[in-house]
Amino acid sequence: MNMMTELKTEAKFVDQFGRGKRKLRISVTDRCNFKCVYCMPEHPEWMKKHDLLSFEQLYHFCDFMVRRGIESIRITGGEPLMRQGVVHFVAQLQQLKKLGLKRISMTTNAHYLKQYAQALKEAGLDDLNISLDSLDAHQFKQLTKKDLSPVLEGIQTAQAVGLPIKINSVLMKGMNEDQILPLARWSVEEKIVLRFIEFMPLDGDRKWSSEYVVSEQQILDSLRTEFAVTQQRSDSTGSTSEPARQYFIDGHPIGIISTITNSFCGTCDRVRLTAQGEFYNCLFAPQALNLKTEIKALNSSEPLSELSLHAALSQYIWNKEYGFHAIEQRLKHQSMNKSSRKISMHILGG
Repeated sequence: MNMMTELKTEAKFVDQFGRGKRKLRISVTDRCNFKCVYCMPEHPEWMKKHDLLSFEQLYHFCDFMVRRGIESIRITGGEPLMRQGVVHFVAQLQQLKKLGLKRISMTTNAHYLKQYAQALKEAGLDDLNISLDSLDAHQFKQLTKKDLSPVLEGIQTAQAVGLPIKINSVLMKGMNEDQILPLARWSVEEKIVLRFIEFMPLDGDRKWSSEYVVSEQQILDSLRTEFAVTQQRSDSTGSTSEPARQYFIDGHPIGIISTITNSFCGTCDRVRLTAQGEFYNCLFAPQALNLKTEIKALNSSEPLSELSLHAALSQYIWNKEYGFHAIEQRLKHQSMNKSSRKISMHILGG
């Protein structure tokens, strides 16, 4: 056992609004075989493979973060199953459960899931979030440039091996809002938890407009034409930090993530790391903290490397803004500034 794993749990990361950070999203690659309009630029410039943090470096960072309060790690992309070695990384992260890690999850488009579901289950993955924006094969092809059938096969395989799954569906007006009822019916039939997501300004080509947003209220109105819709009671302590507002449709659980019309930012406990070491205290943060040098230094036994990283993260996380609406005007200004960073879902991983 190395020096770092012997250290006791350190002070947890908290922002200026008192929100402790318990969930870490790690993007292991920006590459994806899909080209979803709400995520991927038309002409993506992929990160060079030699610029990516190694899985060993990512593991040391996860170890560092778990000892400071992180309880849940979600592996994202791009498409995480496109990076060789990701299953072994899931297995390696199991070692951190003795330090306080409670959950290891993954977000995937499910295209490769038929191939990897059994291995992920054996590696100890706790659950999967799967992107599925349409059940219409033609529409799905228009949205992703890929076929629907491998995704459905991947979902079936994941269910067969016993991996808990949630389906995430991003709705865009004029593109796939007609899928609300088909997806809802399918989720009830398949006994799968479905979450509808409002279209957010994270598309690679920055063409987002509020005109494309299918709001939570519009989703509920559509669901009520066919289902009895009731809202789940929230945690009596009011401490829940889940992004989705929870409902039942004919007794079946369903969620709606309404960042634009009903933001959940007030209880956000998430932080994010990209594949090349950029750390974001918010999904919409205009600027990242580049930690590549500090993360690489964690491989050494030099205590100063942890002190340096802790100091940098503490200050950056403390200055996290309240949420999307607090930085909305800045984002609008940024969208007009062509030299500014493109805030794109394919890099941050959601």
